[in-house]
Amino acid sequence: MSLDRQVAQNAPRRCIWEAWDANEHAHNLTGWSQEYDQFSKGAFYGRIDEVRLTEMQVFKEYTSNALGQQCNVWPESLWIGIPVDAQGCRINGHRVGAHEVMCQPGGHDFELVTPDRFGIYGLVVSRQWLTRSGAAADDLLTSAPDRLMRLQLPEHTRQATGFLIERLLGTQNDQLSVKVHQDILSLALGEILREETPNTDESPSYAHRKQVVDRIKAHLDTCQSPPVALSELCEIAHVSQRTLQYSFTSILGISPIQFLRLTRLNRVRRRLRTAQAGTTVSQVAADWGFYHLGQFAQDYRQLFGEAPSVTLSRHAA
Repeated sequence: MSLDRQVAQNAPRRCIWEAWDANEHAHNLTGWSQEYDQFSKGAFYGRIDEVRLTEMQVFKEYTSNALGQQCNVWPESLWIGIPVDAQGCRINGHRVGAHEVMCQPGGHDFELVTPDRFGIYGLVVSRQWLTRSGAAADDLLTSAPDRLMRLQLPEHTRQATGFLIERLLGTQNDQLSVKVHQDILSLALGEILREETPNTDESPSYAHRKQVVDRIKAHLDTCQSPPVALSELCEIAHVSQRTLQYSFTSILGISPIQFLRLTRLNRVRRRLRTAQAGTTVSQVAADWGFYHLGQFAQDYRQLFGEAPSVTLSRHAA
């Protein structure tokens, strides 16, 4: 067997993905089912450095703008997410502390809200690998996903894990075999599982506020005529304006009106990026309740850094 062929067989699958649209970026991560909404203004840039091994995946993700992320990792796996800096993000409405990492089993929907210029290391391992290795991860795999989503780690363990992942992602393909990658990642994961302490703290109002937000989201996913006013949201969720406000600011960090406007703009952008021949900007905007086209075009440009007509023409072409 030639040396080139040996290297090809032993080398891990390494990829770098770049994107200039948040939802396009969401689809670049191998094996994940995701949808991203852009929350902050300006042109988006995202990058994923990824290494995929047998029964393992490791990556570093960077996103330039604040996002609302709907995520679902590949089934029969365990995901550990380690923010690069203590910038503050949320998982399922819970703030992630400076000394915490995130955790979710595969095959379950979860939500992240991330700030501008956010970096995160990700490590995903299969259930089969965890079982064979004897790693103490039964609680993390079998408990309700909402219960064990934040793990407290000593700072030295958190930093060491990030350092190992950074070095692996920066190594040339032919310098380390798949087995060496797996052995190094196994050490990192073993340290996390030995040192982690689940943070199960939850405010008394959390469950109700999360339910209010989820009710609004479910309505937007199925409605034919989207709501455009705060009073309509209150009717949908069966709560007062005050409760609606508290629910959105505590779970997502933005007001309900901000959320509604951003969601509608992101839905318009998705439609424009996948438009059929003959589709017009005014038609798609009206479908999502934007009837004043001048104001809509201004809001769209401020959020995404380009005019809606540019989005449509680029992808129609």
